[in-house]
Amino acid sequence: MIASLATWWRRRGRVPIPDPLWSAILRSLPWLRHLGSDELLRLRELAEQFLKRKDLVGAGGLELSDEMRASIAVQACVPILHLGLDWYRGWYSVVVYPDDFVAPFEYTDEAGVVHSGERALSGEAWPDGPVVLSWHGARGGAWESLGGNLVIHEFAHKLDMQNGDANGLPPLHPGMSVAAWRDAFSAAYEDFCRRVDHADDWLPFDDYAAEDPGEFFAVASEWFFTDPHAIRAQYPAVHEQLRAFYRPRARSTR
Repeated sequence: MIASLATWWRRRGRVPIPDPLWSAILRSLPWLRHLGSDELLRLRELAEQFLKRKDLVGAGGLELSDEMRASIAVQACVPILHLGLDWYRGWYSVVVYPDDFVAPFEYTDEAGVVHSGERALSGEAWPDGPVVLSWHGARGGAWESLGGNLVIHEFAHKLDMQNGDANGLPPLHPGMSVAAWRDAFSAAYEDFCRRVDHADDWLPFDDYAAEDPGEFFAVASEWFFTDPHAIRAQYPAVHEQLRAFYRPRARSTR
C-alpha cells in the first residue's frame, strides 16, 4: 500500500510523455543511443518532472506544442541525468522564440570604456532567471550537424551559475579538486584560444568556446554528451573532470 501511494505521488509530480512522442524524440536525438535502458527510463522521468516544475512559454509569436516542450525538457535533463533536478533550483521559466532573438549587451573593455548595444542570440541563460532559447536551435538535429547542442549549452550555464557567475567553475562535488579542475580547464582553454587565433584548420569543437572560460565550459559540456570522443582525444584532463562532475555511467561517454 505504501509503495503504491509513493508511486501515485511521484506520478502526480510529472507531466507524462506519451510513448509515440518519446520514440520520436529519441529518433531526433541519435546521440542518446549510448544511454542504457535504465538511463533512458530515468531521463524520461526527469523530463516529465521538469515539465511539471518549469514553465515553458513561447515568445515572438511562437506557440509551443506538447512535442516542442517535451523535446526541450528531455535535452535539458541530459546534464542532470545523474545529478538530479534540484540542480535546476531557484528559477522557473524557459522562454522559446521561433528563431534567433535580439538581446541587449554591455561590457567594459581593457581601457575601462563601457560598450553597449544589441546582438542576435540563439540562447541565453539568466542568473536566477529564465533560460531563453530559439526553437530553430533547440529542435532535435538543428545543432547536431555541427556536433553541439544549444539546450545542453544553456543549461550547462545554469549549472555553472549555481555558485555565482557563469565563469566555468560550477559547484563541484565533495572529493573533487578545484585546483585540478582549474588546471585542466585553464590549460585547455589557453590551447584552444591559441588554435583559434592561429586559424587552426581543425578544432575539437565550436570556436565560440574561445569567448571566455564560461563559454568554454558550456561548449565542452555540449560535446561531452553529443561527441565525447572529441573532448577525450584533445583534452583528456577536461574529459576526466567533466566525467567526475556529470557522473555518467561508464558506457555513456566512452
